[in-house]
Amino acid sequence: MVMAETILSSPIISEAVLPFILIFTVVFAILQKSSILGKDKKQIDAMVALVFGLITITFARAVGIINQLLPFLAVAVVMILVFLILVALFHKGDEEFKLDKNFKTIIIVLSFVAVVIAGIVFTGAWDYLAYKLNEGGSSLLTNVVFIAIIIGGFLIVWFGGSKSTEKSEQK
Repeated sequence: MVMAETILSSPIISEAVLPFILIFTVVFAILQKSSILGKDKKQIDAMVALVFGLITITFARAVGIINQLLPFLAVAVVMILVFLILVALFHKGDEEFKLDKNFKTIIIVLSFVAVVIAGIVFTGAWDYLAYKLNEGGSSLLTNVVFIAIIIGGFLIVWFGGSKSTEKSEQK
């Protein structure tokens, strides 16, 4: 089956124009929102975003990773939207639909984990880790588990400690 080629499927568009526009827009928005380079400095923010966009499209590997991640992102957003629509179906019509704070946190954490895993897979790091683990890399696995335990303990202390402090201050 022969597909008709459109202008959007052209390599120039998919490997240069669209990644450039994406990177330029995201960097510009971040610089505008954070005011890192100064308040009301749109021209400077635009120049920095332009440089980021141009540098990004000069590296084929970076463009390849972006082009692999975007379909994943689109599918993930659609899946989350469908899930939220299904959750909203069982909502009572009396009050405004709001997600529980814990539910939002779970969605955010799962989304973050999915993006990290997708990034690891699309950059090729997943294959490297699998190779290291299969070739007697038990020390690598031990180190990863140890670091995960340390980070988990730190997060428990960090977030668990703030709740007990807040309760004691309220009394």
